[in-house]
Amino acid sequence: MPTHLTGALAFLVLAAIAPVLPAWLVSLATISLANALVVLGLIVMWRAGLVSFGQALYYAAGAYAVALLSRSTGITDGFLMVIVGAAAATVVAFVTGFLLARYREIFFAMLSLALSMILYGVLVKSETLGSTDGFNVAPATFLGYAPHGRALGLALFWLVLGVCALAALAIGAYFRSVAGALALPIRDNEIRVEFLGISVNRLIHVKLAIAGALGGAGGALAALAISHVDPEMAYWTTSGGFVFVTILAGAGSVAAAFVGSFVFQLVRSIAVDLLPATWQMILGAVLLLTILFLPDGLGSVLAWPGRKRPERPS
Repeated sequence: MPTHLTGALAFLVLAAIAPVLPAWLVSLATISLANALVVLGLIVMWRAGLVSFGQALYYAAGAYAVALLSRSTGITDGFLMVIVGAAAATVVAFVTGFLLARYREIFFAMLSLALSMILYGVLVKSETLGSTDGFNVAPATFLGYAPHGRALGLALFWLVLGVCALAALAIGAYFRSVAGALALPIRDNEIRVEFLGISVNRLIHVKLAIAGALGGAGGALAALAISHVDPEMAYWTTSGGFVFVTILAGAGSVAAAFVGSFVFQLVRSIAVDLLPATWQMILGAVLLLTILFLPDGLGSVLAWPGRKRPERPS
């Protein structure tokens, strides 16, 4: 069965069984899928050999965009808020891309981290943005309908599923395009790509914008799911969590981003419940085992037999 049909079937099954799942599992899946969009953006850059430690910049930009939209205008439509969050983060990524696209390796990683921490400092010092406490986000509505309680949780879950399905189709098509296929040549020897008359900086700028849009959409959905935003969304530990999931998922497939994000959230929830004082040790052990036994991440397991997997970034 073609990969896209398998993915579509998986999303349809999740949408169908959601009403009978426990509320805590639906909530966990909603957050994990929202974060998976950020991880999917990291994979777009990962294939080109770029590792960003500041993806929380776009995650927070999308989250705060929807929070400010609902607080200042009263608009709470979930579909519109996701679009606004993605658009706001895309603008931020496009602007910062003029600087980031010129750097590689550790310089790219540290500069992306610095930009994220600048936003964190602005959010912490700004009283109008809630300072360290942040502020609440109004419950989402859907075409004028305002669900409450479990109905709201299910509506948000279905919204996240829909956005993730569209993102998976779009990124899958992008990976099959010429621009997407040039990621590995850029990583291996970008000078040869330049000799073909192709601007590597421009291609990387586009990848940054795509990753920013995905990060903003994920942040917007997360803000709607938890009904709150705060500066921690832009902090370096948030970016580190996304990098953790990217290593866990690998760049082998689009589906790996969603599976890896859900596994991470599930393991972390269980670890916090069982060992609240040392749950980080469990996450560290999971990461270590993944690197040792699945160096290409979960994507290597999800890849079909006989299919050549993308090499992992050096």
